[in-house]
Amino acid sequence: MEAPRIITPPPGPKSRALLEGRDRYVPPGVYLVLPIAIERAEGAVIRDLDGNTYIDFTSGIGVMSLGHCRGEIVDAICQQARRLIHSCIHVANYEPYIELARRLTEITPGDFEKRTLLLNSGAEAVENAVKIVRQRTGRPGVISFENSFHGRTYMAMTLTGKWDPYKVGFAPFVPGVYMAPYAYCYRCPLHLEYPDCGLACIDYIEKEMLKTRVRPHEVGAVIAEPVQGEGGFVAPPPDYFKELKRLCEEHGFRLIIDEIQTGFGRTGRMWAIEHYGVEPDLMTMAKALASGLPLSAVVGSEELMGGVYPGSLGGTYGGNPIACSAALKVIEIMERERIPERAAELGVKLRRRLEELRERHEVVGDVRGLGPMLAIELVGDRGTREPYSEAASKVVKEALSRGLLLLKAGLYGNCVRLHPPLTIEEELLDRGMAILDEALRAL
Repeated sequence: MEAPRIITPPPGPKSRALLEGRDRYVPPGVYLVLPIAIERAEGAVIRDLDGNTYIDFTSGIGVMSLGHCRGEIVDAICQQARRLIHSCIHVANYEPYIELARRLTEITPGDFEKRTLLLNSGAEAVENAVKIVRQRTGRPGVISFENSFHGRTYMAMTLTGKWDPYKVGFAPFVPGVYMAPYAYCYRCPLHLEYPDCGLACIDYIEKEMLKTRVRPHEVGAVIAEPVQGEGGFVAPPPDYFKELKRLCEEHGFRLIIDEIQTGFGRTGRMWAIEHYGVEPDLMTMAKALASGLPLSAVVGSEELMGGVYPGSLGGTYGGNPIACSAALKVIEIMERERIPERAAELGVKLRRRLEELRERHEVVGDVRGLGPMLAIELVGDRGTREPYSEAASKVVKEALSRGLLLLKAGLYGNCVRLHPPLTIEEELLDRGMAILDEALRAL
């Protein structure tokens, strides 16, 4: 499909008609960013019901890293559907689950023995990682971080470090969760500057939280995103996670790394934590794992996973054979086509283009992220760094009118994030970046 191609200003009449049905039958809590109705998608291009085509810089929030409807993956899905759609792993064993569990233990960081639990969503993976730690260590406390996002179920929502919109009206939350400041250096919560701060946000956990809010022997785990996704693609300094790992080892905490949005090449490595040279005790993953099918995983050390009480983990649909078959094909393609390496090259190009935008547009206060997982933070004044959320909304709307799909993010909703498929054609990437430039110029 040729893109972008705008026949009628979005949303067109067919998209608006479907929006009326959504407004009637779907609760408003299921928020909609882009007011269009998608008919089909292929690669990095999406077509709506009105015939408009768009360059997709959202990838379904980082899910379609290999592009929409890739033929090999579609074939793997169809072939598995003809053999077995569902059995439930608790009822009887089946090969795709076991093979995927094995492959995930092989491609995740750490040369120690590991096991894999398969589930449906990122939030489920987070919930079960915490369950495993609590059961195996007997320590109920979990340290999470401000500005984080871990999901919408109760434990995952409690671990999420942003109130609006995720937690509004849902209190009380799960006990035993303690929030620490994250290394958001552009807006340091401790009002310091890196590297002169000496990673004071790590010191804060050790010298304040563990003295005033929770005793160390009551904490079982620390959970962190290596790049905060919904928080605005905040990547901490290079030495941050080594210091965090040191803190965990010193006090007997287990380190849970949430790779739900960052995993499978999104940052130019298979796993974002590889940039930091740290091996976590448990990892959660989802999104790009099965290229659009609902599948997530917890991969962890034999020490933690090997002794979990029988029957205390699982679910009816977790590790569905069709989703597992899709994931096995995703891993095959990632390795065969060296997608993380290609993503690293894409990241260099994208960062250069975003830095050029920062030079041209005073509203762009910061460019950040890892590899091609990049965002710009928009500000009303570079000196005061006043958040400019209205500008981000306008950029997303203007880009849509020109044929580019974008998403916002960030603590203040003032970041525009880039989530193109890692396989996007260079011509489409260049067109998309040109549209982003035009949208900023239109402010």
